[in-house]
Amino acid sequence: MKMKNELGPIGIFDSGYGGLTVFKEIQQRLPGYDYIYLGDNARTPYGTRSLEKVYQFTLQGVQYLFNQGCHLVILACNTASANALRSIQQKDLPRIAPDKRVLGVIRPTTEYLSQLTKTGHIGLCATEATVNSQSYLIEAKKYAPEVELHQQACPLWVPLVENNEGDGEAAHSLSEKYMKALMAQHDAIDTVLLACTHYPLMMDTIQAHVPDHIQVISQGKIVADSLADYLERHPQMDAKCSKTESRRFLTTDSTKSFDLKASQFYGSDVISEWVELEE
Repeated sequence: MKMKNELGPIGIFDSGYGGLTVFKEIQQRLPGYDYIYLGDNARTPYGTRSLEKVYQFTLQGVQYLFNQGCHLVILACNTASANALRSIQQKDLPRIAPDKRVLGVIRPTTEYLSQLTKTGHIGLCATEATVNSQSYLIEAKKYAPEVELHQQACPLWVPLVENNEGDGEAAHSLSEKYMKALMAQHDAIDTVLLACTHYPLMMDTIQAHVPDHIQVISQGKIVADSLADYLERHPQMDAKCSKTESRRFLTTDSTKSFDLKASQFYGSDVISEWVELEE
């Protein structure tokens, strides 16, 4: 375990591979920092689990990254951000790590909503857990009250992506189904926001079933820009982040499987280490 006063890497946690699409954008935006990525692949997907289980698993991941010396952890997972972040921030951090911080992907995204639409109507594609949490609707009322979100659960996209079938026949059939259901909610939708970190790997498939005048946006760059702004506004936290450009990848499942699939999400070769999270 690291001493709490030592410099440490920025931790990035996800239920599996999807957070690597966010990590890639963060690294491009802030290349000088050290990072540890932890994917809880042994228990993925989180999107169909109960709120209680998502919270339990996410807290275990956050605590593990704290024990690795991280002072700042990013939940690069919409389901974890929707179902666990607030409890961790308000209930757990004051008790276990009052000087550390955990950030998510929902607030940065909702703060940017008004810049994404001209009509004020955005379609939101997410997991069932994220949609059921209503987190995007709650945050949007605070940060973009003039924007109306129309939510569409797309539960089968994640397993398709995880099985490298994001451009197959099933993916196109489901994308057509989900996009028809989303577009039927309002005829003024001019933007589709992919509020799951897996979904960017299906970007071409999804776009094929969206009208040409509608843009499809992933959130990785938004989150990366928000993190850069956060570190600039919180120099005391920035000073705790080590900056030697090191990268570590951790997984709770097979490293061989992780390395093979992770490279598709991350965009370059990955060599991971196996870890076990405490129950």
